[in-house]
Amino acid sequence: MTLAREAETATKSILRAACQQAGIDLRGAELIRFGENALYRLPGGIIARVSRAGQVAAAAREVRVARWLESHKVPAVQALPGVEQPAEIDGRAVTWWRELPPHRHGTALEVAAALRLLHDLPPPTTFDVGRLDPFVRLAERIDRAATLTEPDRAWMRKHLAGLRARWASLPGGLPESVVHGDAWIGNVVATDDGRVVLLDLERCSVGPPEWDLVSTAVKAFTLAGITEEDYRQFVGSYGHDVTQWDGFEILRDIREFRMACMAAQVAGENPVRHPEVEHRLACLRGQRGARPWTWTAVP
Repeated sequence: MTLAREAETATKSILRAACQQAGIDLRGAELIRFGENALYRLPGGIIARVSRAGQVAAAAREVRVARWLESHKVPAVQALPGVEQPAEIDGRAVTWWRELPPHRHGTALEVAAALRLLHDLPPPTTFDVGRLDPFVRLAERIDRAATLTEPDRAWMRKHLAGLRARWASLPGGLPESVVHGDAWIGNVVATDDGRVVLLDLERCSVGPPEWDLVSTAVKAFTLAGITEEDYRQFVGSYGHDVTQWDGFEILRDIREFRMACMAAQVAGENPVRHPEVEHRLACLRGQRGARPWTWTAVP
């Protein structure tokens, strides 16, 4: 049994215990995605989300953020009402959500509109949404990435330390706001019933809104995943071009490094993904030429 299969089996066991605890029907549960979190489709239009270990506090905050956004009529994934959330099983969090209607990834224009709506909200007063930590879990991912060589691991640790130092000297920019925290195009979707919906709220916090904007810039100029015209429309809709800010390269480099660390985590569970880790690290080291680079998505 592969590490990935073992992890899926353990996750299903955790989900079963949580559903029994909450009185939610597990029969016919279907695994939708197994990545940073495991997502299952349950009967009755319910989506269950099983976190990795140590993320109970983040899951609890995500539920509170979702309910706060719903109260402000900001379209976002909705936590299932009438259920105490999250359930904690063996140090892992299980949360339940309303299933969305059929949907697609948002366009750059739709992401801009969703972020503008979020960033214009005053921070919540009934709970502590926390402060943005752009380095959350990176050291852990490096330590646990089983396919990394020790020289690669040492380079990543040194690079992480350098990024932390640069973040500490981040220049001033837009007024701080509530930020999504992981605002790439896949975390904003357009539904068939005409809504543009924010997903994956676990990194919502207070911080520089440029952190959310840099994800679309990276999509355009690091990965060539959208066109320059798409990016111009994004800027026009939101009203700010993060690439013209003095702190852009700091945030861009952190975001790119987060993507490399995520690939390393995935490869630790599924070693067939390791060549992608090597490729991303070579790009960051300047061994694959100038941006844009071609990076293959990992689950």
